[in-house]
Amino acid sequence: MDGFLFQASIYLLAAVIAVPIAARLGLGSVLGYLLAGIVIGPVLDLVAATEDLRHFAEFGVVMMLFIIGLELEPRALWDMRHRLVGLGGSQIAITMLAVMGCAMALGVSWAPALACGMVFALSSTAIVLQTLNEKGLMQSTGGRSAFSVLLTQDIAVIPMLVMLPLLALPGVAHLSPDGSIELGHGSEDGHHGLSLVEGLPGWGVALVTLAAIALIIVAGIYGARPLFRHIHSSRLPEMFTAVALLIVVGIAFLMELVGLSPALGTFLAGVVLANSEFRHQLESDIEPFKGLLLGLFFITVGAGIDILAFLREPFVILGLALGLMLLKGAILMLLARVFKLHTRARWLFTLSLAQAGEFGFVLISFALQLNIFNTGLGQRLLLVVALSMLITPLLFILYDWLSTRLEEAREAQQEDSIEADGPIIIAGIGRFGQIVNRLVGSSGYRTVVIDHDMKTIELMRRFGHRGFFGDPTRPELLHAAGIKDAKVLVAGLDDPKATTKLVRFARRIREDVFIIARAHDRTHVYELYQAGADKIVREMFDSSLRAGRYVLEEIGMSEYEAAIAQETFYHHDRQTVQELAQLWDPDVPSAENEAYIKRARELEKELETALYTALMEGREDAA
Repeated sequence: MDGFLFQASIYLLAAVIAVPIAARLGLGSVLGYLLAGIVIGPVLDLVAATEDLRHFAEFGVVMMLFIIGLELEPRALWDMRHRLVGLGGSQIAITMLAVMGCAMALGVSWAPALACGMVFALSSTAIVLQTLNEKGLMQSTGGRSAFSVLLTQDIAVIPMLVMLPLLALPGVAHLSPDGSIELGHGSEDGHHGLSLVEGLPGWGVALVTLAAIALIIVAGIYGARPLFRHIHSSRLPEMFTAVALLIVVGIAFLMELVGLSPALGTFLAGVVLANSEFRHQLESDIEPFKGLLLGLFFITVGAGIDILAFLREPFVILGLALGLMLLKGAILMLLARVFKLHTRARWLFTLSLAQAGEFGFVLISFALQLNIFNTGLGQRLLLVVALSMLITPLLFILYDWLSTRLEEAREAQQEDSIEADGPIIIAGIGRFGQIVNRLVGSSGYRTVVIDHDMKTIELMRRFGHRGFFGDPTRPELLHAAGIKDAKVLVAGLDDPKATTKLVRFARRIREDVFIIARAHDRTHVYELYQAGADKIVREMFDSSLRAGRYVLEEIGMSEYEAAIAQETFYHHDRQTVQELAQLWDPDVPSAENEAYIKRARELEKELETALYTALMEGREDAA
């Protein structure tokens, strides 16, 4: 059974089963896709023609870079130029030379060793960017540095593909069977399709390449608006999707015609269209295709692993993969220090880029076609690339663990000694606590502010406000802040668990201190009630209530009527939360707590009645 529908069903079934399980276990979707590929490919041998599918699935990487380009304005790209050239260029050059040296030390001649350096200097754009986006790390310092290096690597693939045939010289390696050397991505059958640069001199190739890039830029600046206005006039939503796909596929095809990376071309197009009013429409149209094709790509990587070849020499392959990642990790850590990345960003940068990448498959295939690698070496390299990609999601889990430990160590080592006192302690000075502090302080009362974010405390001090750095949930720090004599404690931490911990401890040592706590949601309200908070403020409650009042005014209620509805809802909700807090059980999910659900439904009906009665009475008073 090797029909298209059978293969598609197997791939989709594997993704639907494996990915949610991996995500639930905290392993990330990428590892789920890879494991699904290993099961349906090498283990069960259910799907054939994995290599052909991989070429198709690589369009997921192309679409991903297009979407990233849409989110990156040209000015932001210009601001990254030092990292692109300095950080990215240094990483590629140093890694190439280091891998080449190690390969020669293992007995590989210089030409294949240099080709190995090219293969392993690259990292996985697909896995790294997908995982950074999933974990919300893309805009962090480490995430943006990793993206800069990945973008530089994608650009570097072009000169690498040009250099590889130069290594296939007489006496170094054999030429292809027909004696020719072809430029481009290569494929196992040696077919490369149409080309606009084949047979041209160097200056001609350069001119055609520059013309293609200029065409993309000019068309994006001057052609996008008329095109989308024309499509909008058709009143057919599916036409927007068709245009989005046409842009991506057309630019990818143009890039292949001039021998450039399709991913690089679509990224450039995305940057050009980043300031366009159609950016969000393009992103929403491409996103579903990107997600599915990227998932398919990861499955094909897993399915392409030759388990039998691995089992013949497992320790050699595993040793090579781990050795490669340790070598790249050491180089990346060194560069992170040179470019002065802070500790957490340094670890994210290092762990995210330590693997080999999907372009390694392309370079290895091309080198095998040119006979730079023999079959045995090529198969080993393919296994090392795939295995390193398989290990990468585990490195992101390691980063999460390290990140937590680094934060705890930083806080424990640098806490301030508190030499001030006051009747009010404000724990947490983020967007919640700072408003409380400004109101109370401006009213003439002294406050003691504690926060575990050093940058926030330093910013406060620059504006003339007192603040102390430290973890408010630590008993000794709370004692130093004067909890024994304080009248009011405001628990305004960002972390709900930390807020509950703080409230519980403060209530245990001071029964009479008045505790005002910030709640993340209704469930957190119940936890804070049980912990002993006197007043609880839900983060979004008051602002949402005000927004609801604006809605009522806009649809026809008078300001007076909307104010009555708002006030009635406010008081009823406070009563509702107090009642439901008595029925809430932390050991039973709310959706399975029958008594809780029954009373919640009754209170919802009582709310409707209360609102109707209040509005009728208000209208009678107004009359």
